[in-house]
Amino acid sequence: MRVAIVINTSWNIWNFRRNLVRALQQAGHEVLAIAPPDAYSERLETELGCRYVPILMENKGTNPVKDAALTRRFYQIYRRERPDVILHYTIKPNIYGTIAAKLAGIPCANNVSGLGTVFIVQNMVSKIALGLYRFAFQFPKRVFFQNDDDRQLFLQHKLLRKEITDLVPGSGIDVDKFRPDSAAPVRHEPFVFLMIARVLYEKGVEEYFEAARQVRAAVPGTRIQLLGGIDESGGVGVKRVVFDEWMKAGNVEYLGTSDDVPAHIRQADCVVLPSYREGTPKTLLEAAALGKPLVTTDVPGCRETVVDGDNGYLCQVRSADDLAAKMLQVLGLPDAELRRMGQASRRLAETKFDERLVLDKYLRTVAEIGRR
Repeated sequence: MRVAIVINTSWNIWNFRRNLVRALQQAGHEVLAIAPPDAYSERLETELGCRYVPILMENKGTNPVKDAALTRRFYQIYRRERPDVILHYTIKPNIYGTIAAKLAGIPCANNVSGLGTVFIVQNMVSKIALGLYRFAFQFPKRVFFQNDDDRQLFLQHKLLRKEITDLVPGSGIDVDKFRPDSAAPVRHEPFVFLMIARVLYEKGVEEYFEAARQVRAAVPGTRIQLLGGIDESGGVGVKRVVFDEWMKAGNVEYLGTSDDVPAHIRQADCVVLPSYREGTPKTLLEAAALGKPLVTTDVPGCRETVVDGDNGYLCQVRSADDLAAKMLQVLGLPDAELRRMGQASRRLAETKFDERLVLDKYLRTVAEIGRR
């Protein structure tokens, strides 16, 4: 069969869906990658063997005229390429791609990988988004959620039928590729905390900077790092001028962006994500598979990655004080306990987040809805 994977960036396919593409190909399917062009688009063809199909898509904002045009572009591509099954990811493909797939008569399955600001901020835009979800989600054959909190929220708002829903553990993690380094020290001197996220308020970056100040005041010399791009678009990102002002305090090392995130995780002692809400954070799955203790917020998506006190600690959302307290708690652990926490993270990755669980569900779904 011809299977289309549709996401808001080629980067997303390359970084998060690469093994799904390979699994589909190994099962005998042809894979189309449909996404806006970026630096990773060519690699989807040359290194992954997809046929790449570009589409113009603005990821931010809700403009009825532009969104109608996007639906038309999806429809034109679907009619021209005639995939047998379409797999949608991220908000705009989930909504406008699904409507286009229905018009083109092609079955699709969607993945709700995170709710963004739709359920965090209650405003006119979020009300419009809920209405669009309610309309579009009449049509997919299957909708995957990355945590049950998100699924229950969609069901409570009557956005879809329960019988088409299913759960997957995020995009999963390749536990064979991501393995702890047996030669690594139990802790670095000085101790290193690492947060991996785009510089957005909803990722908890402001709380992270304040917690960094408190941790370094208590334990001078502690290294506190931030890896991720600055994104000023859409009104949710931290403005560069504000970010530069935060950096002047000297408590956080900004690492920019990287194509080798695991290398940075290996150099850290604890990975931190104080996000307001997630699907299931890929960076925490990578950190768990690499045997790192975690500190994250007690919110949907994040709490799934931590058994509190076993492989890390859960902190209160939007509380820099509680975040700092939990970071200091990790920092103060004896070496044996720090090692035990890392080993617990690894076990959780192997038993709950192995990507083979995700790939098997997708392969079965493609076979099932494609036959229909």
